[in-house]
Amino acid sequence: MKAVELAKAYDPKEFEDRIYEAWKKEGLFQPNAGGKPGTGKKPFVMVMPPPNVTGVLHMGHGLNNAIPDILMRYHRMNGRPALWVPGMDHAGIATQHVVEKILRARGVDRHEMGREKFVEETWKVANEHHDIIKKQLEKIGSSCDWSRERFTLDEGLSKAVRDVFVTLYERGLVYRGKYLVNWCSSCGTALADDEVEHEDENGAMYHIRYEYVDGSGSIEIATTRPETLLGDTAVACHPEDDRYANLVGKLLKLPLADRTIPLIADSYVDREFGTGLVKITPAHDPNDFEVGNRHNLERINILNPDGTLNENVPEKYRGLKAREARKLVVEDLKVLGLFVDEKPITHSVGHCYRCHTAVEPYLSEQWFVKMKPLAEKALKAWRDGDVRFYPQRWEHTYEQWLTNIRDWCISRQLWWGHRIPVWYCDHCGYVMVEREEPTICPKCKSSELRQDEDVLDTWFSSWLWPFSVMGWPKDTADLRKFYPTSTLLTGFDIIFFWVARMIMAGLEFTGQVPFRDICMTTLVRDKQGRKMSKSLGNGIDPLEIVDEFGADALKFTLAFLYTSTQDILIKKDDFKLGSKFANKVWNASRYILMNLEGRELVPEPVLNDADRWIRHRLCVSSAAVAEAMASYRFNDAASAVYEYFWNDFCDWYLEATKLSTRSGDDGEKDRAVTVLLDTLTESLALLHPFLPFVTEEIYGKLPAAAGRLIVRAYPKDEAERRDPGLDARFGTLKELVSLVRSLRSEFGIAAEHKLKVAVRVDAGRDDGEFLARNSELTALLVNALSVDFVGAKPAGALALAGHGFECYVFAREAVDVAQLASRFKKDADKERQFAERVTAKIANEDFVASAPAEVVDKEREKLADALARVAKLEKYLEDLS
Repeated sequence: MKAVELAKAYDPKEFEDRIYEAWKKEGLFQPNAGGKPGTGKKPFVMVMPPPNVTGVLHMGHGLNNAIPDILMRYHRMNGRPALWVPGMDHAGIATQHVVEKILRARGVDRHEMGREKFVEETWKVANEHHDIIKKQLEKIGSSCDWSRERFTLDEGLSKAVRDVFVTLYERGLVYRGKYLVNWCSSCGTALADDEVEHEDENGAMYHIRYEYVDGSGSIEIATTRPETLLGDTAVACHPEDDRYANLVGKLLKLPLADRTIPLIADSYVDREFGTGLVKITPAHDPNDFEVGNRHNLERINILNPDGTLNENVPEKYRGLKAREARKLVVEDLKVLGLFVDEKPITHSVGHCYRCHTAVEPYLSEQWFVKMKPLAEKALKAWRDGDVRFYPQRWEHTYEQWLTNIRDWCISRQLWWGHRIPVWYCDHCGYVMVEREEPTICPKCKSSELRQDEDVLDTWFSSWLWPFSVMGWPKDTADLRKFYPTSTLLTGFDIIFFWVARMIMAGLEFTGQVPFRDICMTTLVRDKQGRKMSKSLGNGIDPLEIVDEFGADALKFTLAFLYTSTQDILIKKDDFKLGSKFANKVWNASRYILMNLEGRELVPEPVLNDADRWIRHRLCVSSAAVAEAMASYRFNDAASAVYEYFWNDFCDWYLEATKLSTRSGDDGEKDRAVTVLLDTLTESLALLHPFLPFVTEEIYGKLPAAAGRLIVRAYPKDEAERRDPGLDARFGTLKELVSLVRSLRSEFGIAAEHKLKVAVRVDAGRDDGEFLARNSELTALLVNALSVDFVGAKPAGALALAGHGFECYVFAREAVDVAQLASRFKKDADKERQFAERVTAKIANEDFVASAPAEVVDKEREKLADALARVAKLEKYLEDLS
């Protein structure tokens, strides 16, 4: 064979793009790659959480695409037809917000432009962002099937959305009504409850007097929003509150408005809070809305869609924003002597998740989905074990939300999105809810039809994602073969928006849950635990990481640092971890390939102890990966392959093979190289899901490589390769070598100086024969002249105690004994002094009682380490003397 030349320096830019294009061109991301359909194995299927088509990927996307890619590659290599369906979300509010911002910068208003042209402009922006995001996903190595890519506004998904809306309407689960909704005056649309982000803000509690109409006195109420009193239609007390029992039914003058309102009794009121009286504003508070329904109160909406006060308030307040009106209302109440007090408070205020404007409860006509019947099915599926959460703690969140679910407001006052498939006859008022656009009114035969102006909530298409991407409502081959999917991996922050709704939709329209396993990922934060954001300037661009360190470094580092219970705290330099590991793989492989010159591959080579040991270790690592992957412990899987390759393969096995590859026996060299190449091939396969690019590049250089590594079989844990006894004996050899290396380091003996070493094995141990058989290997690893086996400690040697053996090193000849003894004595004195200080600290009862348990334990560990170090140094001094 000829030597194979790998570039001296690992440079992922040289091959990552080339390899990705080759994988894609050869169809290796498709489920039939490598002839998988013939295996009879169950497909492994995932759908990509579709990124919003509004911007670029952030590190959260990096995590939620790197981790599923590891899963896909792992199952693909295990022989399962593996399908990962990519796609993007049209992101109604978010995208419209971006486009309106672009238009404003040009001095253009969307209303002047008109709906049709605005939608055309939005498609342009969406397509531009789509191309950017797709390139980013490719750049980070996502092995998804691009031939099946979907978009939530494409023709197929649009048909699915219409079908679902109409079907729910036919089943009595979609209705239209005038209800209180969360209203964003900036975006000009209603929001679902889970699109409102609550934050604590400084505010005030305003105390105000309402006078009785008959002049007999007044009552006091408290509110955080005094401007809403202009929409009050009652004041309420608790029915069992004796203070007001005789006053129920009396009329009150509504301050600043020429109206009278009644004092009513309702059990909603908390008698213990304030004066026990509450102003009731049915059009601007959800609880007041329910009270109003029970008492048949008028609903007076005081807001315009843009958040200003409307014609239902006195003229002086019209056109003012809520906060401006609040200030003026308080001033006017003071003039009238009706203002009592203002007390500062901190209270929770809802904000629009997109533009962060404070939302207002707003009375308007909207479309809703009745969620209780759907939620009951989703709860049953979880209780029956049809879906499982990883980690399990998210099950409680899922249960709580579904148990207390409210109807879902699905209409949005936007232009970008799925337009609601409802038409109104302007001639007779008939309402048509249709899958196809009607041309004539079935009731009066008029052609004067008008479609509902609103669009559907973005999540109304997203909740159909797992089955709509497979072609539903058509009975397609993909739907039959790949649905339900296997696993959903997504951020915990959209468990309500998306996860629970997908389960509800899957059960309602396919009769099956859309996935079995739900892996909830945590957030990626900076090292201070802060959320990454533009305003803080602490964001990390995954593409920057790829450019500097490579896509493999991004993927491996995120997997290695992954945790299912805590947020990932990360900084840019942390990605050096993955880069250094990829570099280690590159250099180890380069060393092997450059030493192939003149060698010949041997059929069925005989294995020595080191060969059989590394195969055992490969099985152990493969089993650890399988166990970790089954429960989505990606950090444990990444650690297993790291430990195997860096420690077992490079530090021990590769060094051990030098005994053969540097021997004068060509036959032994050929045997060793053959086994080494086989082991490297399997090791690259083991690493591939975590470091796909560098392993594929190296694999393609191997003399016996066939096809692509991406579809090669993943190493199995084979019983015939397992040898725990050999592993234990090799462990003894490693311990012996480590003891000698440690002594060499502590004594300052030069690496090139050959030592003389002897070993005594305890009686009854079976390690002796193994160590004797591998004495040349031990001598190589410790750079000894020889390793002799003795029955007692030789004179002049330093003794090192191991498990079941003693190792004797003749080190005196390699050091200045007096100088070394002096250093060891000083070191021992320092350790004793340190041990005394720690002992005193631990003996202090106040310290032990007040310090956290882990701090006390840490001090005890320090003491144990110091005492062990003292004992070791004293033994060295004894031997040196």
